[in-house]
Amino acid sequence: MGITKSQLFTREQNDLAAIAKAFAHPAKIAILQHLLKANTCINSHLVKETGLAQPTVSRHLKDLKDAGLIDGTIEGTSVCYCISPARWNEVKALFNELFDQLPQMQSHCC
Repeated sequence: MGITKSQLFTREQNDLAAIAKAFAHPAKIAILQHLLKANTCINSHLVKETGLAQPTVSRHLKDLKDAGLIDGTIEGTSVCYCISPARWNEVKALFNELFDQLPQMQSHCC
């Protein structure tokens, strides 16, 4: 979607679309799951955990960080990543709000 078209949508719609894009790769999901399971800051373990090359992991981490889903802090020569709890809860609320819009239906509509 072009930048000029995003103005047609609400801030919430644009935010949810950006978050969905951040989730739109299985490696990103694997990274998020690993960070959630570890419940601590992780750095070099992600390359080993995912089996992907360092530049690929770094790109996915950048995308997740840009979406605000993870935080990164510099520790010496490496960056340590963890889930951003406040943003995670915001994202959960956005998706729940979207999913909760489906009325309780007894049958398929089409």
